[in-house]
Amino acid sequence: MAVDKKFIGREYGPLTYEIGKEKIKEYAAAIRNEDPHYMDDEFAKNSKYGGIIAPPTFAVIYSGMLAAPFFMDSELNLDFAMLVHGEQEFEFYEVVRPHDVITTTGKIANIENKEKVDVVSLETYSKNQDGKDVCKAIFTFVIRKR
Repeated sequence: MAVDKKFIGREYGPLTYEIGKEKIKEYAAAIRNEDPHYMDDEFAKNSKYGGIIAPPTFAVIYSGMLAAPFFMDSELNLDFAMLVHGEQEFEFYEVVRPHDVITTTGKIANIENKEKVDVVSLETYSKNQDGKDVCKAIFTFVIRKR
C-alpha cells in the first residue's frame, strides 16, 4: 500500500538534546575524525571558537532523533521490512558547542508514489538555546512496494 500524500506537512517534535563535550569527542572518534577542534581541549581553547566544537555531521544525532516519532507514527503505517535509508542532506548555520541545548522540529516535506517505491522526505529544523538556527536536515527514505 502506498504512503498517503495526505501526510505531507505532518509535523513532529519538538525534541530537545543537550550537547555534551564527551559525546562530541566520542562521536569524532567514532567517525575517525581526530581534528583537534573536536578532540583536544587545550588546542580548541586557543582556537577562534574558544573551546571544543561539534563536527558538523554531529547534526545527525540531534536532528535524527526526530526519525523515531516519524517511524513510530501508526497512521503512516510504514512497512519497515521494505524501508531503506535513501539519503540525507544538511545545511549548517551555527557552530554547535558543549552545553548548547538544541531543539528540533520537523515535518514530512514530500511523499512521492512511484511504480515500485514510495519516497518520503522528513525535513528537520534545529535551533539552539538562543533561538538561532543551527541546522536544517532532510532525511529521505525509500519504501519498496511488495
